[in-house]
Amino acid sequence: MYIKRFLYAALGPLFLYIVFASYLMISTARSFPTKESEHLIVLGAKLNGVEPSLALQARLDTALLYLQDHPAMKVIVSGGQGADEDIAEAYAMARYLEKAGIDSKQILLENQSTNTYENIKFSIKKFKLKDAVIVSNGFHLYRVKTIANRLGLEAETLAAPTPAIAKLKSYPREYIAIIKTWLFDK
Repeated sequence: MYIKRFLYAALGPLFLYIVFASYLMISTARSFPTKESEHLIVLGAKLNGVEPSLALQARLDTALLYLQDHPAMKVIVSGGQGADEDIAEAYAMARYLEKAGIDSKQILLENQSTNTYENIKFSIKKFKLKDAVIVSNGFHLYRVKTIANRLGLEAETLAAPTPAIAKLKSYPREYIAIIKTWLFDK
């Protein structure tokens, strides 16, 4: 009987947190940019050697679709080089966009960041941003928007689909990352 009460006391708040965080993640992912901006930021994700992972490809393909309707926007590709990556994510992203027909003069590189907070912070500083549309996978956008707002960036988000293979790893990690952002990403 005591064990059952203990489990309810321990797991109840965790369940409520997951429901609440899921609501925040889903509602942010369903939003669509409503204001014009000069900049579109595509956040980096894992590379396989020099090639974008499926999650990063989804982000880049979503950016390409958005750019069809907003051809004058500058595209900031943001991502440094991870220990297991052959080049900085920004370089691989720029190459992907150029192969798809985006003019290299339209692409701006931020290649020093190692996490979401740095992606946004370094992009704001390097390009003196006041506002931007930020592209990432849907699960990631609530945290992205929270960080951007805290850093003074008027941000709108654009959701890329999350590949099924990435969901099992990404969602549990994101629940932990949201708590980290609430507590530390100021």
